[in-house]
Amino acid sequence: MLRPTDETGSGLSAAEAKARLLRDGANELPRQDRRTPLRIALEVIREPMLALLIAGGVIYLCLGDLSEAIILMVLALFSVAITVVQEARTERVLEALRDLTSPRALVIRDGERLRIAGRDVVAGDLLVLSEGDRVPADGRVVECQSLQTDESLLTGEAVPVRKIAAAAGGAFAPPGGDDLPYVYSGSMVVRGAGVAEVIATGPRSQIGRIGQSLSELATEPPRLKREMGRLVRVFAIGGGLISLAVMILYGLFRGSWLEALLAGIAVGMSMLPEEFPVVVTIFMAMGAWRISRARVLTRRAAAIETLGAATVLCTDKTGTLTENVMRVAELRGADGVIFKASDEALPPAFQDLARFGVLASAREPFDPMEKALHAFRSGGAASDLQLVQTFGLHPDLLAMTNVWQAGEGEDLVVAGKGAPEAIAGLCRLDKDSYARLLRDADVMAAEGLRVLGVARASAVRPLQLKDQHGFAFEYLGLVGLADTLRPSVPAAVAECRTAGIRVVMITGDYPVTARAIATQAGIDAAEVMTGDELAAMGDADLGRRIETTTVFARIMPQQKLRIVEALKGHGEVVAMTGDGVNDAPTLKAAHIGIAMGQRGTDVAREAAAIVLLDDDFGSIVKAIRLGRRIYDNLHKAVTFILAVHVPIAGLALLPLVFGLPILLGPVHIAFLEMIIDPVCTLVFEAETEEDDVMRRPPRDPERPMFSFAFISRGVIQGLLALGAVVFVLTFGLWAGLPVDAVRALTFVALVAVILSLVLVNRSRAVSILAAISRPNRTLVIVFVAVVVILTVALSLQFARHLFSFEAPSLPMIGLALLSGPVMLVALEGLKGLTGAWYRHRTPGDDAPT
Repeated sequence: MLRPTDETGSGLSAAEAKARLLRDGANELPRQDRRTPLRIALEVIREPMLALLIAGGVIYLCLGDLSEAIILMVLALFSVAITVVQEARTERVLEALRDLTSPRALVIRDGERLRIAGRDVVAGDLLVLSEGDRVPADGRVVECQSLQTDESLLTGEAVPVRKIAAAAGGAFAPPGGDDLPYVYSGSMVVRGAGVAEVIATGPRSQIGRIGQSLSELATEPPRLKREMGRLVRVFAIGGGLISLAVMILYGLFRGSWLEALLAGIAVGMSMLPEEFPVVVTIFMAMGAWRISRARVLTRRAAAIETLGAATVLCTDKTGTLTENVMRVAELRGADGVIFKASDEALPPAFQDLARFGVLASAREPFDPMEKALHAFRSGGAASDLQLVQTFGLHPDLLAMTNVWQAGEGEDLVVAGKGAPEAIAGLCRLDKDSYARLLRDADVMAAEGLRVLGVARASAVRPLQLKDQHGFAFEYLGLVGLADTLRPSVPAAVAECRTAGIRVVMITGDYPVTARAIATQAGIDAAEVMTGDELAAMGDADLGRRIETTTVFARIMPQQKLRIVEALKGHGEVVAMTGDGVNDAPTLKAAHIGIAMGQRGTDVAREAAAIVLLDDDFGSIVKAIRLGRRIYDNLHKAVTFILAVHVPIAGLALLPLVFGLPILLGPVHIAFLEMIIDPVCTLVFEAETEEDDVMRRPPRDPERPMFSFAFISRGVIQGLLALGAVVFVLTFGLWAGLPVDAVRALTFVALVAVILSLVLVNRSRAVSILAAISRPNRTLVIVFVAVVVILTVALSLQFARHLFSFEAPSLPMIGLALLSGPVMLVALEGLKGLTGAWYRHRTPGDDAPT
């Protein structure tokens, strides 16, 4: 253990430490207030869409339509309940993911070592660091012995970095690279020991500054809600004006102001767009629930709408594409023979190479590469040996040696490992052998491997050597280690490519390693840009290079943010994955921030909109697939809403225009809304995904969902439905049926064509037969319920009285019902024609036709 020297000092006094703690505050990052269920409910209720839904219920209540008011209020409460339950569950899971306490710290105060809570560390404290310690604050290294730290959460580098003692007057340096005299909060000591003077705590540390910078970044507002809000306002204003005009004209020309009021209410109810906020709110809430079943938490439901439009997926390497666990990948003997690590037994020729690699490591390692060596050579290589002496790494000799005692009277066993060139020097290789070693090391490095040379020697007691150069080392070979790729990544990347999503790797690791991992993952690595190149590049040049570059290496956190902003500037919809503190600003700046739940830091999870509970890159593709499905189904539902309101509004207006008796009153509209509301929310939300959902490019992010072509398709469907119903109405009048019988006949035809609109809008392109073959239990339940209720309305006296119906003859009812299948055939033909035209005009758009 490292013993602080007299020059280290006695540290702060207890009084001074207490004063600094009061002055600077606790050494912890500020956390957002925990969102309680009540707070979540209040946030949900303040959403404009849900507020409009509640306002619609209040309006119906004031109009005396209790049934419709109850329906809207129940739907609103249902949506609030789903959202609160889902987001409260998310908060509980995130709370469980956080560290239960801040790391403990060993400090020197009043000349004594004292173990304190990490939150009580203050600037000026002397930290005593040893293997396995989590560094609680930024500090300047005062003394060190073979000190190495893992800074992957800050830099993305999977391999530990060396530390040196600070020279007088040295300038502070940010994390990244070897031989820096600073340690940083959140990093882990994996080798050696040291003493560091704290220079920054809490929000003033490097990790704290990254966290604070998040507050300066504005999240992208959800586009769908903006569009839906505009559409709702247009319909609400237009429907209100038409309703008012109908009431005035009816009263003036017919003289009955009571009937005028009823007519105005009927028209207003037929055109009030309450289904739009219902659909958006429930689809987002149910979407979050469905995605959570794929082990993906949605912290903000608005992110769901953006998932299907993602055009670029920016991913970190360490812990995201890779497992963040080093493993032995390859062995090369001194004779150049190669063994690729696999499940096969280790050949005898490589036994010594693997054994001495372990003997040159700590018995209980913290260093990830030493852990990999131990895991590869199981069986206790040093179980029967006693460690005699260790020669640690030094900036002038990047190698370490362990000396072991095998037994009394036996020679000492000496094992060394380190940088290949350092081991070559210790082994005193001749020119040809040295050149071959370097060639082998370069080949392995080009494959993205971390390469260690291994050597052995023997010695006798007493051991009087002062450094490693005194041993007569024999070169054994090279060990190649890699942070292995997650098994699910290649398939996930391939599916992204099929779906038109460009995968971009942004990592703090070295270019050679980044290129190798990208190649294994299936990411185009033809062009690699480094952080130094990026720093020297203007925004215009970056904008040009960003279109072709898919691998960025040696990137600092602020540069990640610049890359994402450049992609957004080119109109891309950017999803960003990551787990480290260095990823947090980019996670918040991206359209969709996706954090790792298991390996991710608190800061990253707070910044992200989506959290992967299983840290599986493949779950991202599942989330994108579900996002596209949700958007598709939302599109189908809105198309249905637009179409179905045309015949309803038409039947409310036509009698006024042609002097016919009022056919649809508030009770009829309320009944129809009882069909429409569950259909457009529950039925369409439950629709399974289209077959080509991940075989088509992302939708154009600049193309509005509610374009003229989209609205016109819904209106055309509605006009055809209105035509079918008017034909039945006209036939009933021509046949001389009583008004109540015509009303019943028309109502049956209207219900039939509404069900046809449901069936035709179930699929964006495939035939009705293919759509029917896809199971949807909710659809069956709704259809059966509609048939039962319609039968009751026509059969029972009290129901006929309520609806002002007179039961038509069975042939007439058959004619009315026939309008449904006829309508379905016509709509299928229309869908084929408009679908082909639409895909020809706007290829790649995923909107249903």
